[in-house]
Amino acid sequence: MSDANVLLTAAARRLRTTTPDLPATEIERFVRRFLDRADAFLAITRRHGSPLYVLEERVLRDRTARFTRTFQAELPAVAVYYAMKSNNHPAVARIVAESGLGLDVSSGRELAVALDCPAHHIVFSGPGKTDDELRLAAAHRDRVTVLMDSFGELERLERAAADAGEPVRAGVRLTTDEGGLWRKFGIPLSDLPRFAKATEQCPHVRWGGLQFHTSWSMDPTAQTGFIARLGAALEALATERRERIEFIDIGGGYWPAKGEWLHATATPAGLVRQAVAPVQRPSGSHHRCPSTPIEEFAREIGAAVREHLLSRVDCCLWMEPGRWICNDAMHILLTVIDRKGDDIVITDGGTNAVGWERFENDYFPVINLTRPALTERPCYVLGSLCTPHDVWGYFYHGQDIRPGDVLLIPTQGAYTYSLRQEFIKPLPKTVAL
Repeated sequence: MSDANVLLTAAARRLRTTTPDLPATEIERFVRRFLDRADAFLAITRRHGSPLYVLEERVLRDRTARFTRTFQAELPAVAVYYAMKSNNHPAVARIVAESGLGLDVSSGRELAVALDCPAHHIVFSGPGKTDDELRLAAAHRDRVTVLMDSFGELERLERAAADAGEPVRAGVRLTTDEGGLWRKFGIPLSDLPRFAKATEQCPHVRWGGLQFHTSWSMDPTAQTGFIARLGAALEALATERRERIEFIDIGGGYWPAKGEWLHATATPAGLVRQAVAPVQRPSGSHHRCPSTPIEEFAREIGAAVREHLLSRVDCCLWMEPGRWICNDAMHILLTVIDRKGDDIVITDGGTNAVGWERFENDYFPVINLTRPALTERPCYVLGSLCTPHDVWGYFYHGQDIRPGDVLLIPTQGAYTYSLRQEFIKPLPKTVAL
């Protein structure tokens, strides 16, 4: 079959792929939650202006407590570390630490913030740690566990710990995909026996754990699949090395239960149509990639851990949720500053506040708090940056939209604030609700 026919066949298959519709009733329920609190958001805008990040401490504490409670009900010994990269605002780190979570950091900069928080336990993960970062971790070995990413990092951590004069607690990351870009992270599972042997030559590295991570998990399949693989590898590991394992960190990647909401143009079929015949504004239909409630994640992961891991190793289970914890705890407030036509407005904030062209594909309701309504109307809602990709949405919920109206973009807590960019316009300030 020629390359052209292969591509046409693949395109035809994608065109037949259906992505579940997002029911209008569900969108309305979601929007109503925020319209019911419109006065509080409007009051914040009157006091502080806009654009704004709005942080809801109560939501953050509730999500933290629910995640911990849910997994502790399924597993005997669980430690939870919040992944700071998902939202690295210092107040977020402080609140989750005050709520009893540890912190998972991926850089020396994040580590410095975490050390200023009341977190008693910090895990330092991520590839390419510098010597200075490893020395900082070694200097705070009473609070920091280093998750090593390679054989080379083991050698450099040994030197940093030797210079500090005391052993450093450490684990090693295992890659979940030995063939793709995820090779960037950790060592292959097949290298675990060799790595465990290498740690025996590093007296200042107290190796006692394993870590892996899957990402964008809509259900537990990826986690439970690797847990089974890891269990088989542990069975083959020498007993004296297996007995050194004090913790297994199963990472994060849990997607919020409402799933991923998409414009029609971002579905598999929509991407093909967009490539062939681009459209300026998506249709009024919205779609969802469904996700799994956290209780189901906990049940299935708990069962897999008991079967494949705890049957072979007596250890504590660690996990590193990020998105699931912070997603619903931060929103963005904007003000309309220009109406260029009945179907196009400009706001005072640009998408440098989220750091990527998120809303060209991802669908989030744009809620007009000033002229509230559950009706969704077509309109280009654009930011004030000098780029056509500065899009907040193609629709808004409201009676009308005019200059001075305050708009809410809800649930922007994950992978937005952390990715913000100093690009053209100032970044919003953060206020607490």
